[in-house]
Amino acid sequence: MFAEVIKIGGLVRNKEKFVKRRQRLIGPNGQTLKALELLTQCYILVQGNTVCAMGYFKDIKTVMRVVTDCMRNVHPIYSIKELMIRKELAKNPDLKDESWDRFLPQFKKQNIKRKKIAADKRKKAKEYTPFPPEQLLRKEDIAMMSGEYFLSDKDKDELKKKNKREEKMARKQEKIDTKAREFEAPEEDLPVKKEKKSKKDKEPTEKVETSSMRPDIEDLKNKFLKKKKKVE
Repeated sequence: MFAEVIKIGGLVRNKEKFVKRRQRLIGPNGQTLKALELLTQCYILVQGNTVCAMGYFKDIKTVMRVVTDCMRNVHPIYSIKELMIRKELAKNPDLKDESWDRFLPQFKKQNIKRKKIAADKRKKAKEYTPFPPEQLLRKEDIAMMSGEYFLSDKDKDELKKKNKREEKMARKQEKIDTKAREFEAPEEDLPVKKEKKSKKDKEPTEKVETSSMRPDIEDLKNKFLKKKKKVE
């Protein structure tokens, strides 16, 4: 029986990432750690910046590998799957002298594409200026500029009450306007009516038609005279 203390504090610099990866090693309700204990037959304890393991030398070595991989952003579920397959293969005596690489899962690293930040959104480098920034105004300075500083306490209270009243009225008016907008009828696309032609526009066409239908007086006169001659 052997014991080993694995230091994990210096493997990750960022504190937030370190806490997340340590929690990943423990798993929800300590299930990942329990599965690792059952497969390696070791007692494992995660505390602060260290992981303590107690068991046989070969099993402690596997625990060390899983812990270091987890802190280097490799999920412990991959190593747990591998250990489960190795445990099942060890039961078969025919595969004792063969290599188990063909049975073991091979996980490829996936580089997740991150969203490209637009050039406008990037932090622009600040221009160097030898002069210090302008001093911000104090509350007293702002009060002096507005004239509130020289008012008495009574006048100040009255001014505050007046400002509150105005804000209250403005909020009340906004509520009334929003309620009134709900009852406004939506704009409808009405059908376009065809414009009727006036009588004045029709009159000249009618006159033209009537004038074209009327026969000439001279033609009628000539026809009448020809008929009269024939009768005589």
